[in-house]
Amino acid sequence: MSQMPVISEHYSLHDKNTLRLASCAEYFATFTSSDELAELIRWAEQKSLAIRVLGGGSNVLMPEFVPGLVIQSKDETVSVVSEDESSVVIDVAAGKCWHDWVVESIQYGHGLENLALIPGSVGASPVQNIGAYGVEVSDLLVSVTGFNIAEQRMLTIEKADCDFSYRDSVFKNRLKNNFVICSVRFRLNKFFSPNLEYAPLNTLDKNTLTAQELTRFVAAVRSAKLPDPANIPNAGSFFKNPIISSQKAETLKLAHPSLPLYPSGPDSADVKVAAGWLIEHCGFKGKVFGPVAMYEKQALVLTTDGKALLSDVTKLKESVQEVVAQTFDIHLEPEPQLFTS
Repeated sequence: MSQMPVISEHYSLHDKNTLRLASCAEYFATFTSSDELAELIRWAEQKSLAIRVLGGGSNVLMPEFVPGLVIQSKDETVSVVSEDESSVVIDVAAGKCWHDWVVESIQYGHGLENLALIPGSVGASPVQNIGAYGVEVSDLLVSVTGFNIAEQRMLTIEKADCDFSYRDSVFKNRLKNNFVICSVRFRLNKFFSPNLEYAPLNTLDKNTLTAQELTRFVAAVRSAKLPDPANIPNAGSFFKNPIISSQKAETLKLAHPSLPLYPSGPDSADVKVAAGWLIEHCGFKGKVFGPVAMYEKQALVLTTDGKALLSDVTKLKESVQEVVAQTFDIHLEPEPQLFTS
């Protein structure tokens, strides 16, 4: 039997969430193996405690108190599973920093370059089905392995059973709070064929571009418009880009010619609207509301001064939603999820 990891009581989560919301966990522990994870789950069940899984803390809204046991993977193992002439399959542990993995992935293969500098951990990436510039993590994902709490066993869920859609997955729905992701399996392409469909990537020369150059370019673009959470607390893009009917999009485009519209998917007639543009045109860009604000360089980003509470964020979120709905008849859905829900 493995040694029980250290469990801390009344543990501050202020530095464990990128919005730096004041929060305290009833109990907190980290794990580096499936055996340690099993020990923690066993301990929590003996005490009838709920289990909450924390990734990089970049996509959560922390309440002031989190009951139960909060656990976080610190395993950063990367291992090659198999390869053929065109691709390589790799297992990456949940505790690995996402951006570090994107940079490292170029040593093995390609496909993740557009997802550079997205904050968070590898284990959290399939939960939200993170994406940027025309690429989603589900495009390269093979399967997800983790511990099913209800069934008390390790389980591998194939991509087809992950119910992936835009910023959504089975891990946010049916398996929420019942599945602890331990590793993610990726299939990377050995041949570099960049997706440059979205601006400003479409200014790059596909014929001379290298994977390293694309990764650095994406990181530079994100750095220019998104603040570093280490300096300005934020959760990245706070709202999802809403998907509306093509008819509604045409009507809005006639009234607002500068409104950015994107295809919502290869098999859909619906249209994706730039949420940041909607928020900016409702006057929220750069506006400060006590300890919270909508970022001056990108209206889609909600920032804090490091001293905010969940209630401060909720108030601004609801205000933005209300004005956008009144102005454009579009409902904005937040990307970060309430940690205890």
